[in-house]
Amino acid sequence: MSLNGATGQNRLDVKKTRKNTKVSSKTPRETPGFSRGEELGVSGVPARMGAESVPAQRQLPGTGHTLEEVPRMTTYTVRYNYRIRPGKHAEHVLLDEWHRCRWVWNQLVTARKQRRRFFSSADLTGARKRLPWLAAGSQNVQEQTAREFSGKGRRNLKSKRDLPSIPYSSRGFSIRDGRLRVKGAVIPVVWHRELPSEPTSVRIFCEADGHWYASFVVRVDRQELPASDAAIGIDWGVKVAATTTSPEHDFHSAGHRAAAQKELTRYQRMMARRKPKPGKAASKGYRRAKLKAAKAHKRVSRQRLHDTRQWARKIVADHGLIAVEDFKPGFLAKTTMARKQADQAVGLLSRELDTYARQAGRTVVSVPPAYTTMTCSDCGAIAKARLSLSERVFQCYVCGLVLDRDRNAARTILATAERLRAGAETVRHSDLPSGSVGVLVEPESPRL
Repeated sequence: MSLNGATGQNRLDVKKTRKNTKVSSKTPRETPGFSRGEELGVSGVPARMGAESVPAQRQLPGTGHTLEEVPRMTTYTVRYNYRIRPGKHAEHVLLDEWHRCRWVWNQLVTARKQRRRFFSSADLTGARKRLPWLAAGSQNVQEQTAREFSGKGRRNLKSKRDLPSIPYSSRGFSIRDGRLRVKGAVIPVVWHRELPSEPTSVRIFCEADGHWYASFVVRVDRQELPASDAAIGIDWGVKVAATTTSPEHDFHSAGHRAAAQKELTRYQRMMARRKPKPGKAASKGYRRAKLKAAKAHKRVSRQRLHDTRQWARKIVADHGLIAVEDFKPGFLAKTTMARKQADQAVGLLSRELDTYARQAGRTVVSVPPAYTTMTCSDCGAIAKARLSLSERVFQCYVCGLVLDRDRNAARTILATAERLRAGAETVRHSDLPSGSVGVLVEPESPRL
């Protein structure tokens, strides 16, 4: 649908879209129990949007691009994570509950694979009557597990080695005297911050380092930052994680994994030496080394997440328009740059930036990466030959510009967004309030 005109049906669809708003299909699906960007000690991060909406696609006049618009949301559904300290009895109750959830899930997977009728609520009630050990658990948890199975995503069998993740709806838990109460257990919670509203559900899960957490789902109002006319372009890379048009906003990875590599190698070698033979139980030494390795990995993950969020907040606070490269780092997983790329955490940077931009009401434009490295950011001329990775300086054969290749790509990305800003501004300020997220899609553009 173009910006200048639309049929009566299209106008009706647009009106419906404004009334009923929901999260963009571009939003990555989250792993059950782990919301995007959630961690201890940080304000709640959206798990999903609070209102319902359908993203609209508009063809920008005079260009081959499409702007996908995500309407603004005034409230968010977020997850607040808290450390919990279950005792021996409570931990035993939670583990038993997890095994019942796993059994229900595997029954659903088996029914789907055999193309039989799905495991319905009536089947669950009948199974609870036949199996006393299943009836001893919370029916609320088992029903929540069945509801999660009906959602999107892959559905594989859950084994005993999977980490526990137990969902409760509002009817399955309560909070009294500062403690979390579920069927059969009362669990102390480390309240490092207050809940902003009454929780609608909670997920209790255990991580690889042996720590238990409770993830409460609550609703919060969005707090917009002051309006800003500043714009920035961001190019993702390997040597420098994020190169921007403003050098002071570049993100240089601290290399937390490289710093912890010696310690990780030590624990992994201990695990290799003590690895049990198939069919035999693991020794105490193996379990101890495995726990130490998990704690080291978790420490690196938290350090990386902290740095990422600090950078994303700074970018969002200083700029009203953020143009980013639509870069997919997955193809680097099987290359010699895999470890370096993993330490840069480009995917995490992109997700956190998008999350905080949505919260603050900023506009994010995702630009296709094709030709951004080969295009001069001053005159727009495209280089005759493709630049190899060893060439770190871009030289324009037309205007003579000499600039770092990543900096030139960031400026090109911003220039692409700025060239379309007239059309995008019309959409953003008339049809969509601020806080929309635009994704530029260039159909049939050649990939380098």
